[in-house]
Amino acid sequence: MQTPSDTPLPAWAVGDITVHRIDEMPLPPATGPWLLPDATPQVVAGQDWLRPHFAGDDGVLRIDSHSFAFAVDGLRVLVDTGIGNGKERANPAWHNLRTDFPERLTAAGFPPDSVDLVVLTHLHADHVGWNTRKADDDWVPTFPGARYLTARAEREFWATYDMEEARRQMFRDSVIPVEQAGLLDLVDVPAEGVQITSGLRLVPTPGHTPGHVAVELSSRGETALITGDCIHHPVQLAHPAIGACVDIDPQQSETTRGELLASLVGTDTLLLGTHFAPPTAGRVVAQGGAYRLRPVPAT
Repeated sequence: MQTPSDTPLPAWAVGDITVHRIDEMPLPPATGPWLLPDATPQVVAGQDWLRPHFAGDDGVLRIDSHSFAFAVDGLRVLVDTGIGNGKERANPAWHNLRTDFPERLTAAGFPPDSVDLVVLTHLHADHVGWNTRKADDDWVPTFPGARYLTARAEREFWATYDMEEARRQMFRDSVIPVEQAGLLDLVDVPAEGVQITSGLRLVPTPGHTPGHVAVELSSRGETALITGDCIHHPVQLAHPAIGACVDIDPQQSETTRGELLASLVGTDTLLLGTHFAPPTAGRVVAQGGAYRLRPVPAT
């Protein structure tokens, strides 16, 4: 395994905000056909711009797990926390990982003890895993000085959902310990969004889950939007109707994605994909009645 010092630390400037991508791992090639079954090799082949960054010549999608870290208005913020280490997961690609995510976070200038705010776009296993770490036999918050933030609608949905055992396990090891530590804050997110602090806003993007949010950054007239899972892969710009097999409300997810892309096309807003393979970020431009991503390489 490469150490953080061996690899460049990708980042993008949004006005005075520097957004760092904190890599966890590339996801296995089988992830694409499972997650986005309608993104067939034939569909992918029809979009030349997806290659070589976002798909291979064989039409297999490239999908990553990473987080974003930045400082805004005096707060040190992490958006989503990946899969985590040592977690018992039904998905073998996520089970009992041993990655150097904390070291990469520290190398970017965000050691866990320094993080003030953790924003969770939604409560799925690959977005909450590093909420906690193993200490002796207990799961404890990885970011003990931080407030963890998610939409009230998100937590309340899962509180009454008839969970399968794998999801219950995820809540036991990655969500409930944060709640028991008194660190989880639930935020009401109205249709127009909610300002968390100057330069940081949550935008409702329901469908994948009922309380899913995207994260908008703004500074000196520049803006960026972190997708979470309202868009899993750039192929969905070309085909917004392609949904994920784990969308709670597929029709709402498609509607949300279409409205979001229509609001971004032709603007200078930087789209930062939570699962987009490098170069990860870009601007939404019109193409053939839909959209494509014009990549913006990291510095």
